[in-house]
Order: sequence, then C-alpha cells, then structure tokens
Amino acid sequence: MWEVDSDTESQSASSDGLRRRQGWDPEAESLASQIDELDEVLAEEEEGCPLPSTPEDQHLLDAEMAEVLKAGVLSDEIDLGALAHNAAEQAEEFVRKVWEASWNVCHFRHLPRWLQDNDYLHKGHRPPLPSFSACFASIFRIHTETGNIWTHLLGCVAFIGVAIYFLTRPSIEIQMQEKMIFGVFFIGAIVCLGFSFAYHTLYCHSEMVGKLFSKLDYCGIALLIMGSFVPWLYYSFYCHYRPKIIYLSVVVVLGILSIIVSLWDRFSEPRLRPLRAGVFMGFGLSGVVPAIHYGITEGWFSQVSKASLGWLVLMGLLYILGAMFYALRVPERWFPGKCDIWFQSHQIFHVLVIVAAFVHYHGISELASYRVTVGECSMPPSSIAF
Repeated sequence: MWEVDSDTESQSASSDGLRRRQGWDPEAESLASQIDELDEVLAEEEEGCPLPSTPEDQHLLDAEMAEVLKAGVLSDEIDLGALAHNAAEQAEEFVRKVWEASWNVCHFRHLPRWLQDNDYLHKGHRPPLPSFSACFASIFRIHTETGNIWTHLLGCVAFIGVAIYFLTRPSIEIQMQEKMIFGVFFIGAIVCLGFSFAYHTLYCHSEMVGKLFSKLDYCGIALLIMGSFVPWLYYSFYCHYRPKIIYLSVVVVLGILSIIVSLWDRFSEPRLRPLRAGVFMGFGLSGVVPAIHYGITEGWFSQVSKASLGWLVLMGLLYILGAMFYALRVPERWFPGKCDIWFQSHQIFHVLVIVAAFVHYHGISELASYRVTVGECSMPPSSIAF
C-alpha cells in the first residue's frame, strides 16, 4: 500500500514539473553516481529558466531596486534644477534685451553722478546701458549724444576715404616720402575722430568704461595736434634741417606731456573743463613760435604765399573758436534746456574740429605742391640759425 502511494506521489510530482528529494540507497547506488546525477540536473536548470528566488534573494533584489530608484529620483531632481536654472537665465536675458530695446531718455537729475556732465542740458539723456550692443544700437536713437556721435563718425569715415585715396596714388604723382609725411597727419585725424566717436557712444556703459574712453578721447586730441604739426614743419623748414628737427622734437615732447595729463583720472571731471581746453589750446598755440621764426627769416610775404600761412591761421582760429564753445558751454548756457538735442556747444566744437582738420589738409597740400615745384634745396642747411 505504501509503495503504491509512493509511486502515485512520484508520478504526481513528475506531472507537476517539481523535483522531489529521493532517498539514498547505499546498496542500490553509489555516492559518485548521485553526485553525477545532481550535476546533470543543475546543468539542465542553467540552460532553462532560473530557479525561483529565495526570500533572502528577494530582499536583496528589493534593496537594489530601491537604490536604483533613489538614484533615478536624485538624477531627475538635478536635471530639473539645471533646467529651471537655464530657464531663469533665458528669461533674464530676454527681459534684459527687451529693456535695452525699449529704454527711454531721462532728465539730467535722474542720471547717476558719473553721467552728469553738462547741467545746461536738461532732457534727452541716455540712462546707463551696461551692454556694448545696446550702446552701439543707441547710435540710431535721438538723445543728447546723437549729434556728437554722428559728427565725428562721419568725419572719421571721410578722413579714412581721403587717406586711402591719397596713399594709393602712384609714385609718379605722390612720392613715398610725401605719403609718409601726410600719413602722420591722417593717422592723427582718424585716431582722434575715431576715439571721440567711441567715447560718445560707449561712455554710458559704465563708470569704468566711461573713464577709459574719456582718456582715449583726450589722447586722440593730442595726437591730432601732433599730426597736424608734422607736415607743416617738414615743408616749411624743408631746407633747414636743424630748426626742423628742434621744432619737431618740441612738438613730440609737448604731445607726450599732453597725453600724460590726459591720463590723469580727475582730468575728465566737469569742473576741469576750462583746464582741458587750456591744455590743448596752449599746445596748438605753440605753433606761433615756428611761424614767427619762418616769417622773420624768409619774409612775411613768402610765409603767406608759399608756406600757406593764411590756411594755418584759419585752422588755428577754428580750433580756438571750437575750444571756446566747449569751455564756455554756449549756447546752452544762455538757453538752458533749449539745446538738449541739437546745436549744443559740444556739437559745434565737433563740427569746427572737422572743418579745421580739412582746412589744414588743404593748406599742407598747397605747401607740399609748392615744395615739389621748387625742387631740391639750393641753399645750405645752415642758412637759418637760431
């Protein structure tokens, strides 16, 4: 009876696909045969479905899954945080661009102290624009600096065009030596007008940028005066080497001193406006000494007809007149709030500087033409002495 039940149970277990422990009969089978049979069973199970996990294995699996989910959640939080940060930056950039594109001019009293320069100009001032692109875009807006920007921008472009035309002439028309002498003047004019344009465009960016370009603006004025002296002294004392070298050396020294003064931090303060005008007027008026020297030794008629003294005097008067407009701040001093956008003193000063530079170019061109016509020097270099 027991044997039948045992056989029935064995068949039922076999039909269910489950393994049953079999008793070991030392008489029927050896231990080695039992081990071989067990290895075959394990090999079959490895090739088929894995064995069900034990409760201990399930706990390990749950722990591993929990760690994976935790890491995934943390990574999602980091990604979401980075995404939110990027979105905030993009929104801030968008708001900044919209604000820059829609800024409004303001009253003088609403400006920060470092932007308050001329209190006779009441309205139409640019607010601080802490972006170079916004500053350059303001060129096409109407404000107190519009006239100052465009006068010297157009003047700079005009001198670049004249310089290109002059320097590209064939050597038969203009020799290389003359190109080099005129090139000094062109460099001074282009640098001066270019620095002035850059200053009036960018000085509202920040206090640091404003001070930097203010210094460059004043250095450009000194370079223009130096460059204007070089061709006039070169051709006026063409055959007199010693005085020519002395006067050119003095001009270089005065120019360097003017640049050093221009680099002084307080030189750009509004209350020192007369000092700035005086420094550059004094530098320009130093040309009176070589003009008198040439007139005494060569004759005043020769000075006027050959050395283009008339054009030189006209240039000096235009520069002095412009400096006086700049220093006295007229006409806005007489009509406060009426010249906020157009016809203010600085715009008049800019126009007079450009006109004076072209007058000087015409004068030295005539002087150079006369020197080329005369030809080589016929007198010894020591004929003019101090």
